[in-house]
Amino acid sequence: MPRALLSVSDKTGLVDFARGLTARGFELVSTGGTARALEAAGLPVIGIADVTGLPEMMDGRVKTLHPLVHGGILARRGRPDDLASAAQHGITLIDLIVVNLYPFVKTAANPDTPFHALIEEIDIGGPSLVRAAAKNFEDVLVVVSPGDYAGVLAELDRPGGPSREFRFSLARQAFAHTGSYDTAIASTLAGITADESGFTRPSAGSGQAPVASGSPALLTVSLRKVRDLRYGENPHQSAALYEGFGPHPGYDVLQGKELSYTNLLDLDAAARIVIEFSEPAAVVIKHTNPCGVATGLSAADAYVRARDADALSAFGGIIGLNRAIDAAAARAIVSTFIEAVIAPSVDEAAQPILATRTNLRVVVPRRLSSDGTLAAADDLELRSIIGGVLVQTRDVVREAHQPWPSGDLRIVTKRQPTTDEWQALRFAWRVCAHVKSNTVIFTGADRTLAIGAGQMSRVDAVKVARMKADTSGPDILKGSVAASDAFFPFRDGLDAVAAAGATAVVHPGGSVRDQEVVAAADEHGLAMVITGRRHFRH
Repeated sequence: MPRALLSVSDKTGLVDFARGLTARGFELVSTGGTARALEAAGLPVIGIADVTGLPEMMDGRVKTLHPLVHGGILARRGRPDDLASAAQHGITLIDLIVVNLYPFVKTAANPDTPFHALIEEIDIGGPSLVRAAAKNFEDVLVVVSPGDYAGVLAELDRPGGPSREFRFSLARQAFAHTGSYDTAIASTLAGITADESGFTRPSAGSGQAPVASGSPALLTVSLRKVRDLRYGENPHQSAALYEGFGPHPGYDVLQGKELSYTNLLDLDAAARIVIEFSEPAAVVIKHTNPCGVATGLSAADAYVRARDADALSAFGGIIGLNRAIDAAAARAIVSTFIEAVIAPSVDEAAQPILATRTNLRVVVPRRLSSDGTLAAADDLELRSIIGGVLVQTRDVVREAHQPWPSGDLRIVTKRQPTTDEWQALRFAWRVCAHVKSNTVIFTGADRTLAIGAGQMSRVDAVKVARMKADTSGPDILKGSVAASDAFFPFRDGLDAVAAAGATAVVHPGGSVRDQEVVAAADEHGLAMVITGRRHFRH
């Protein structure tokens, strides 16, 4: 009689699968909660203690780590000496292993989980079983996902039994499963600091470095493929979407065509901007840069104002909202040709309205903030270069989330910003941080007016912004504020900002010619605020 050992954390489909094994002549061996679930379903089960002769001990830390278990898995059926050893020591062969591991990832996703509880979710026996069975895949089937149960039963019914190809595919999946599990543990522990008083975990979305001393010497990363994409940035490039093993956001597509590589980049850029705002906010993205950003009284109001900030560029754009799409917002969205929209949720009344645009992709993230709005991205960002990978912590515009004026902000000109200018500067700084460098943007208190993105000089960035502003009228920038993502290296950039019509400007400062730039601002009667913090985006 073939023997199967079942020990699973995720019991989805377990009972039906076990019934299928029993019907095919398998003897079932099981542990702890898995054995209880099978017994409750009326299935005959041999407890692991009856195999090893020892009880499960130390709160379940030790149960399957025994030669009578691992010998039964690792014995090679084609080796007479292995089979002789098994017979000599009373080892019964095990032909099928069904294991998935303690829910470490789910536990680690909660930053309030105490360290001692996190440690107890590190599975020891499970990975050992999986690795042993995967190593001996020629003779032992190893199953780590409930999604494979039906396929395993079908292969068991195949004349001649499961094919070598099928066995090997399960083994590959098993090693990927344990590898991802170990990677999740290593990555989580890398973010925990220890001292004599105890252990400290970083809070979610904190922007905190993974370890107190900086980036870890060894960064372990595990990604699972979600789907192949039609192509990459260009049709001749292959592409796929991967998600991390850990608590990464993920998303659901409620309607529309399949998302493309560039769609996903633009949706990410859109989400990054709107999560900067607590009030209703909207952005229209083209090629990862915002065409327009606005706040408003509602999602619909914010979207219309963001779209109209650069209506020409908004055609075919990507929308980001930080509020649910209601019927009013849906009607505004479908009034323009839009490729995709990301929002925390979609009201029931909005769904049939959005459905009138059959190709419009409507995307809802799976991870939200506690208030139901879009959640911040993960703390570490990875980017490949030729021969390596660059890693950095996520850029958080912390200074923009403090009341202005306060904190490290410095007014360096003779004239102080007015109350209205302070509000506009705060808005501009939050948007500027997410525009490709070099950038200079012009805004009002709650809407962008012109964006000069990705230029080689700040003077050119101002020129591009003014060119775009001219489509809305020659005086659109009069009385605006400006934000620059880095310092002005010469006064010519500041002179260009003043000539465009801005009355106040915010930038990081730090140039050796800062005093020259401040003097130029005083000459023009501008108010200037220095943040002391740069926000390049390449």
